Amino acid sequence: MKNDQDQSAARAPSGSVYRLVVRSADEAVQTIRERFGSAAKVLSVRQQEQKGLSGFFLSPKLEVLVQIAEPDHATGAGFVGVAGGKTEVPAATTVSIPQPAAAAASEAKGATHTAERPEKPDPEPAVDKSAPEEPKTGSRRTDFASAPSLPDLLRRAGFSETFLAQAGTLPSWARHAERPLHVTLVDLGRDLRRLADRQKPRPLPARTAFIGSRGVGRTTALCKWLGSEIFSRGRYGRVIKVEFDQPNSTENLAVYCEALGLNLEHYYEGLDIAVGQNQFLYADVPGFCFHRPNTNRELARFLDASGFEGRVLVLNALHDHTTLRAAYSAGRDLGATHLVFTHCDELIHWGKLMDFLIDGDLTPLFLATGPSLSGDCDEDVIGTTLRRTIPGA
Repeated sequence: MKNDQDQSAARAPSGSVYRLVVRSADEAVQTIRERFGSAAKVLSVRQQEQKGLSGFFLSPKLEVLVQIAEPDHATGAGFVGVAGGKTEVPAATTVSIPQPAAAAASEAKGATHTAERPEKPDPEPAVDKSAPEEPKTGSRRTDFASAPSLPDLLRRAGFSETFLAQAGTLPSWARHAERPLHVTLVDLGRDLRRLADRQKPRPLPARTAFIGSRGVGRTTALCKWLGSEIFSRGRYGRVIKVEFDQPNSTENLAVYCEALGLNLEHYYEGLDIAVGQNQFLYADVPGFCFHRPNTNRELARFLDASGFEGRVLVLNALHDHTTLRAAYSAGRDLGATHLVFTHCDELIHWGKLMDFLIDGDLTPLFLATGPSLSGDCDEDVIGTTLRRTIPGA
């Protein structure tokens, strides 16, 4: 066995670096012994990141960089081991792999690994000569935490208790304890999509105002929608700026309207705000205050008196659930008909949005997925949110 290992290592040029992807530290040790023997040195070990919800119930993998040492430097000086259920993998330690112990011969069959062309190794730190030459007695495969339950997994993704209570009535939820978690997630996503498809989207009226609290990105959302209207649907119309007794800075909107060939009009009492056939009239209004609803009366009177049947509520997706709920309630009091979420490009836990999208009273209009005034406008609101939260949806 030892001769086969040495011959395998001898065929690889000295100084060559290989990358192995394995499921555990023990598996890495066994694979390196079998492929390279005592001529291998471990340059680094790091854990690969898992993306999306799969990171909650799939075991992470280890990426190991191995260098073929000079023959006269191939004596053992250290190891990568597992003790007490915790992987000991110092990221910057350069160690060599010892000869296999008799008890480890049956470990890590079916190891998943890849060998790549030689890479330039990082500068080698000093080898720790005091490191033991054999794994500690009782070493075992890393014991990762068992997969979480479906409710726990959804909570980690940001879903609220209110949503979990609603999801508990779905067919996929009733059978989740009897089936693998990944199968249940796919079925849950399909159930939620069918539930969302039952809602009939409300067309956006020609006369529409964009409303929201201060700082949520109302004006940017309006700019994105204007670009979509003109470039994607070929529609034109009018845009007005409303201030009342509150300042409403819209310098970017004025510049953007000019670039689109539109004239930003400043509203005043008596302004004719008629809109032509197949055209739009959009209004940028001051932000409302959801902590003091009485201060929103003037805005409500303007929207009603001016005949703005469409009222797009703009919410910042980064806000916590309590703030989102308060702003949503204030928007409903002002007669909101449609919904936009901004700052979605910075959002991590998308699950909290589902409370406002599934069985909600407002029609989702789009997600703002970037800071630019044009583009970054995703109109597949339900589909995108489901893909970001539930695999296979």
